[in-house]
This record gives sequence, structure tokens and C-alpha cells, in this order.
Amino acid sequence: MRHTFNDPDRFVAGTVGEPGERAFFIQASQSNRLISVALEKAQVQAIAARLEIMVSEVKKSDPLVSILKIANDDQPLQSPIDAEFQVGAISLAWDEETHRICLELYELEDDEEEEESDGEVLEVNITLGLAISFAHRSKAVVNAGRLPCPFCAIPIDPRGHLCPRANSYRR
Repeated sequence: MRHTFNDPDRFVAGTVGEPGERAFFIQASQSNRLISVALEKAQVQAIAARLEIMVSEVKKSDPLVSILKIANDDQPLQSPIDAEFQVGAISLAWDEETHRICLELYELEDDEEEEESDGEVLEVNITLGLAISFAHRSKAVVNAGRLPCPFCAIPIDPRGHLCPRANSYRR
């Protein structure tokens, strides 16, 4: 099943839970349609980084391209937050005809299932302005987690952690 959103009203990444135990989601909404998909923190980081690179490349190749500035979206995820599926593969492409970035999020395939179906896909076609807005919010969401240890860069729990670079002393 393919869920397609062309020019969504809202396209954001967000979390549920406390730092260290957060679940990451991407939500797309358009009119009365809302879909949430679950993914890993590293996937959110990768999407944000790649979107910034793509926008930069498009601006270099076509300096006259217009980018509508979109206000930062700092609102929480819309309820209900029920993930349609867990994201596995991710595809990003620039569509020269529509001047949109096409983002496809594919359902994580279960090795135990040998079904003929291809799984679910969330396809979102966004403007360059929305891509920049998504990337900025995503970076803020990712960085809102636990602070890294200054010695080993492992995230520090509120109770501290056993730092391998400090001979396992609690930091």
C-alpha cells in the first residue's frame, strides 16, 4: 500500500518519551489525512543531512529557483501517534518537472515473512522550503536528547554512565 502526500500541510519529525527512551516518528498530514511512521534516530539524522545537501545542490545548479521560507514548526506531533509501519529503506530524489523533493519511506521487511506483498510506502513530495524546515526541526529534535559524555561521546543517562575512557568510573 502506498500513502502519497503531494504538498502536505505538515511534514515533521518528532519523538515520544523521555531522552534515552524516545521513539522517533515522521508525520505527514494533508487536509484530514494523517500518517505516522516509526524510524530510528540515525535515520532522522540522515534524512535531515541529505535534505540540506539536496537543497544546496539545487540552489547551485539553478540559482534562480525560488525557495519559499516556511516558519519553524515547533508544535508537538498530532495525536493519535500510531505508527503505520517501521521504516526500513529511504529514498530521496529531486523532481525537475514539479520542483519538489520526493521522499519515499519503505516499510522494514520482516525476514520471517515470505509474502508476495511489497509492504507499505509513505511517499511525500515537498517544496524546497518545507525540506529546509523539516531538516531544521529534525536536527533540533535529535539534539534534544541526552548530552554526550565529553570524554567518550556516549550519551549520559540522568544517573550518569560508566565511561570507558575514564577506566569505567561513573561520570
